[in-house]
Amino acid sequence: MNVENILENFKKEISKVIVGQEETLDLIFISILQRGHILFESVPGTGKTTLSKALAKTIGGSFRRIQFTPDLLPTDITGLNMYNPKTHDFELQIGPVDANVLLADEINRATPRTQSALLEVMEERQITIDGERIDIADPFIVLATQNPIESTQGTFSLPEAQMDRFLMRINLGYPSPEEELDMMNLYRDNSTPQTIETVFNEKTITKMQNTMVNITVDPSVMQYMLDIVHRSRHHDLIGTGVSPRGTLALMHAVQGVAMIRDRTYVTPDDVKYIAPYVLAHRLVLNLEGLTVSDQSTVLESIINEVEVPVEYGVSRDAL
Repeated sequence: MNVENILENFKKEISKVIVGQEETLDLIFISILQRGHILFESVPGTGKTTLSKALAKTIGGSFRRIQFTPDLLPTDITGLNMYNPKTHDFELQIGPVDANVLLADEINRATPRTQSALLEVMEERQITIDGERIDIADPFIVLATQNPIESTQGTFSLPEAQMDRFLMRINLGYPSPEEELDMMNLYRDNSTPQTIETVFNEKTITKMQNTMVNITVDPSVMQYMLDIVHRSRHHDLIGTGVSPRGTLALMHAVQGVAMIRDRTYVTPDDVKYIAPYVLAHRLVLNLEGLTVSDQSTVLESIINEVEVPVEYGVSRDAL
């Protein structure tokens, strides 16, 4: 299976409606392969909804969007048994979580109780309605958004347990002047964008996932990842370091990096590249840390401090 070709076609289709964001598409592709969820942190109007819809089309799946607000209830997400006066019986109405791509827009505007309703779905890939467990669509990826510049009034910060469920946190940022000019040309006549074709489906994703487990992670590279993780747990500016779930997330993510780079083994550079996206949002800074720095800067300093292995085993098959 040629993963490079699939990734290239994936980017080609997304580029029909989104300009730039090459690296973001790489990260989304890795998240799909690892059944991970993504937290977008960026200002409004950077194309998150358009990107999410396009993603659903490339995998031939369904798309649903939930606008999170303080009055949103857990049942608005998962669904409920609703009484039908015509049949005099209750009918199961599954909520918008039953989709392949779910956009949780402004997730930090909902109450913690409602946020937690999404937690089971993200982790267990199932919902519980009146004691009945129901499996949801597969593949399933949550793309959540929150605006980093918003006032704290009317928002509820995601707790550590919720943040830990996201494989990556990505800041889309603003496009470059050249990219923004391309975007203006793409949409200047308000015409309907080109039709996005399906690039891969559940069967193809499963095949790629089965192939990914064969990506070699040398013991020295594993130790390198562990050194970064353990340094985060004993840092002067960090109150709570990376969890064991975060360790596994990092290991799986670097395998994804190796795969899209057409290698059968992981390198320390793969770890350096993906670690900020996978680990930074899992750090909880202490009071001093919040005063003098931020999560990404602290993690960057840890990565720079940890010794990088200069020799690591590579199997003959990888050469």
